[in-house]
Amino acid sequence: MNVLLVLTNLPDRESAEALARSLVEKQVAACVNILQPCRSVYRWKGTIEWADEVPLLIKTTEARYSDLEAAIREQHPYEIPEIIALSVVNGLPDYLAWLVAETETDNWLSA
Repeated sequence: MNVLLVLTNLPDRESAEALARSLVEKQVAACVNILQPCRSVYRWKGTIEWADEVPLLIKTTEARYSDLEAAIREQHPYEIPEIIALSVVNGLPDYLAWLVAETETDNWLSA
């Protein structure tokens, strides 16, 4: 079970909710947490930028990561979206088993 926690940010709640729903519907994510808006500070094309963004915590598996990344890139409004995947080292076994089952390719193909 190679489980990943993937982070991304969207410019507003509406786009965050649309992306979250789409990822779960496509079964490339078992669950997506939509967090409260935050302020991001970053350098973009030589200029310091400030942006209010809505962070997402996306739970998936290594096996579904490439499909998840493609789905995010397809729907994300940013030229270069933040997509960072972190390996989950430990977790409640029953939760991790559920997460894997929800993202299994066989389940996705039969849906």
